[in-house]
Amino acid sequence: MTDALDLKVVELAEFVAGPYCGKLLSDFGAEVIKVERPGIGDRARHLGPFAGDRPDPEASGTFLYLNTNKKSVALDIETEEGRTLFRQLVADADVLIEDRAPGELAAMGLGYDDLAAINPGLVMVSITPFGQTGPYAGYRAEHLNLYHASGQGYLLPMWAINLDVPPCQGPGYLGLYDGGMAGATAALAALFWRGSGGTGQHIDISVQHAMMHLERSQLRRYVDDGKSPNRTGKGRLLESLVECKGGEYAVVILSSQRQWEGLWRAMGKPAWGMEPPFDTQKGRSENYHELRKRLAEWAITVTQDELFHAVQAEGSAAAPILTAEGVFRSEQFRGRGHFTEISHPVAGTLEYVAQPTKLSDFDPGPKRPAPLLGADTEAVLGQDPAGRPELSHTGAI
Repeated sequence: MTDALDLKVVELAEFVAGPYCGKLLSDFGAEVIKVERPGIGDRARHLGPFAGDRPDPEASGTFLYLNTNKKSVALDIETEEGRTLFRQLVADADVLIEDRAPGELAAMGLGYDDLAAINPGLVMVSITPFGQTGPYAGYRAEHLNLYHASGQGYLLPMWAINLDVPPCQGPGYLGLYDGGMAGATAALAALFWRGSGGTGQHIDISVQHAMMHLERSQLRRYVDDGKSPNRTGKGRLLESLVECKGGEYAVVILSSQRQWEGLWRAMGKPAWGMEPPFDTQKGRSENYHELRKRLAEWAITVTQDELFHAVQAEGSAAAPILTAEGVFRSEQFRGRGHFTEISHPVAGTLEYVAQPTKLSDFDPGPKRPAPLLGADTEAVLGQDPAGRPELSHTGAI
């Protein structure tokens, strides 16, 4: 196995988007130093979920997942002493990840131009709801706002029976993870460019834009057709959601004649499947609602697992809609080593999701637990609070 990446990353970010960007880099071996407010820390520490519903800022499931392999420095950049120490921390960093409102760091003398003056090679990744420019740049937003502002909310639920079913928000903080992934990808691209003779640069990530970018294949249909995509599936013969025995769900694919023939065989070759109007792709599309009804009548007679394996065995495609329990007992995930145990001094031993990538010469993924608040302040800054009472008194560390 190769050694860890020789990269120093400073993370001045909270909650999900910025920390996920840092997590992706830390899991691949970068040294990620997380700057947190003394005594308070990342707000994710206080939001949970908590095991047994017992709040503990050192045992938030959200924080524990997003901050594996990182170091924690308690540092208040609202103080002049804190800003001085922050500049020293960034002076030899490769990447700075930050999620403050546009202009906020510049007002403190910590904007990109200020930091680039002391570190020309710095790649600064700014992740904000709407980016650094545009009429919404100064707006605050939570995941709910961003999900619908991106267009993704309208597209869900994609298999709605009719448009009386209102749009919904994606689960968890899915869109914020999109923003974090965009930030990590852009940071690596900037580092490659710097390594080829370029300089550092400022990367502007809009979470709204990142979310919209991932749904462009559906949203662009407005440009093609002049009307919004229809999430009921009418006139869009690609797939169908069906309920299986036991109340679990699956998706069957209907995008071609070949896919249909495989599904038809898996259903036991019902006569109607090869009779008009269901014997052609055009006929199935024009009679999609009746087709869905017949698929539902078959699916409810088999379990999710039986449907999946039967369709796959016929060379067609189907996907089980896994519950949380289904994900954790999936033989495929277990077979790939998708989960790993890590011991934390407060939260105990927990199972974490590993990185999905498999590299032949490096084992990415979480190996160390999320840090306790300020656990690495002295080691990273060389500042012992007991030995620097003036810094402790001002709240800088």
